Amino acid sequence: MEKGAGSPSVGGSYPQKNAEILSSQYGINLFLAGLLLTFAWAVHAVGISKSHLLSYLITLMLIQLLWMLWSHAGARWLKCGITLFAVITLILDSFKIGYYVDFSNCLSPTEGIFPVTHAVHTILQVYFLWCHAKDIIQSFKTLERFGVIHSVFTNLLLWTNGVLTESKHQLNEHKERLITLGFGNITIVLDDHAPQCNCTTTTLCSIFSQGIYYLYPFNIEYHILASTMLYVLWKNIGRKVEHHQQYKTPFKFHGITVGMIFGLIVLTSTIAIVVVYLIQIGRSKVKSELALTMFYLHAIFVLALMCTAGIVALLIYRLEDRSLDNSKNPARKLDAELLVGTAAGSWLLSWGSILAIICAQAHPKYTWYNLPYSALVIIEKYIQNLFIIESIHREQEKVNDSIKTLRIVTISRGSTLSLSPSYKEIYNGRAAGDGGEVPCLFKGSICGRENDAGAGAAKEETSQENSSVMHSASDFSFYSRNSVTNNKRRILKNIAAFLFLCNLSLWIPPAFGCRPEYDNGLEEIVFGFEPWIIVVNLAMPFSIFYRMHSAASLFEVNCKT
Repeated sequence: MEKGAGSPSVGGSYPQKNAEILSSQYGINLFLAGLLLTFAWAVHAVGISKSHLLSYLITLMLIQLLWMLWSHAGARWLKCGITLFAVITLILDSFKIGYYVDFSNCLSPTEGIFPVTHAVHTILQVYFLWCHAKDIIQSFKTLERFGVIHSVFTNLLLWTNGVLTESKHQLNEHKERLITLGFGNITIVLDDHAPQCNCTTTTLCSIFSQGIYYLYPFNIEYHILASTMLYVLWKNIGRKVEHHQQYKTPFKFHGITVGMIFGLIVLTSTIAIVVVYLIQIGRSKVKSELALTMFYLHAIFVLALMCTAGIVALLIYRLEDRSLDNSKNPARKLDAELLVGTAAGSWLLSWGSILAIICAQAHPKYTWYNLPYSALVIIEKYIQNLFIIESIHREQEKVNDSIKTLRIVTISRGSTLSLSPSYKEIYNGRAAGDGGEVPCLFKGSICGRENDAGAGAAKEETSQENSSVMHSASDFSFYSRNSVTNNKRRILKNIAAFLFLCNLSLWIPPAFGCRPEYDNGLEEIVFGFEPWIIVVNLAMPFSIFYRMHSAASLFEVNCKT
């Protein structure tokens, strides 16, 4: 295995392609079998229990652990993000172990083995991804393809299991809220597979059972990020990579103050809205309607700001004359596909809400706010996707090497020459003439010489002054172009920073139970309770992931701009 570059081993492309097809089919069948087992457990299929599902997942994780230990086979945001989510996932596993200990009298042993195996799997997988996320495997390619694709679909199944468990908990709370809102005609019995025995320590059981569901959003994000990184690793197996210099730009807070301030205001207000929403929703019909109205008005305002910022960024791109980087890049291609693919989840929910508002016979006042909210969700994602995809495909600005070698001096009326500010200062727009000195730029050498104390000094001084006038015109043009470029970059960086924090803000409500798609009630009346709940449960995980993935992509855009 090689780090980031290399050439493929000797051999034709057909065996490699066949290995890719075989491994992908293996992974898909692995995933479908687990998906069917998960569905069977969810609907209480005869002979299928939770222990069967957990046993299957434990087996998959153990196989992946063996492969990672044998194998000697991302981006900055992926590594940092997955580490944060992995740490919280380990806390979730510890809560599950404590929950099992308290209910051990009536729980299957697999429910105790699963969190222990999952914790070990999480630690080793994060270590593996930190060390090998950017590797390009050139040895044992067929075996490695099966190992990596096994890991991809194992994480997808763990993600599915987390989504299902968290959704069942949300559904129970959702039914209670609908009854409070006056939708008493909706009757459905929901089962959360609660253990059929008493807890040994009531206080600890309450902490573990409630805490688990607040930590699930991080566990869900962890597995989807891991599967993304592993998929890129799988696509890169045997890939030819040309040796070329990569320009890495670190994240800097300098110059993005405005975007950060507005973004932090949105983040703080969103957290406050979510807290109030969760407290008020379900208390009474009046309080629930006020909570929904408050949520919609806040979201409409934030989405409108995001649309405006995205349009401004796209207009700046239209004014620039920069080429796009169309070279093959699996990670970049996956980023674009994930943005569009996962946005479809929230688009589906938004169109469902719009259709429900149009077709419903009765419209409570708060439901009308859902119309502009749903429309803005569709428009905002459309604009933001265009901005991010174009940003990650734009070539980075490179400073011309010939410009870097310029010697910059100033000419005074006396015979003494003094060096002007460095190129870096002028390039960043910080240089200014001082004491009447005029900077002079041209390629090759300094633009003046010391006057000799002899004949012809006056003539040479006159020619130098004429030269300085000619150069000063081009200098002002250079400064002007550079100033405009810097201003555009500064605006784009502030927009990226603002959108980054806005996407984090919009990730929080659905991830922590603030879901008006559940609580609005109008969609259930039009489509029916069970059909709409199925649609929401299928689409919501993609909508949540979209926000986190967008935030990560915008972080990279900010660093690259």
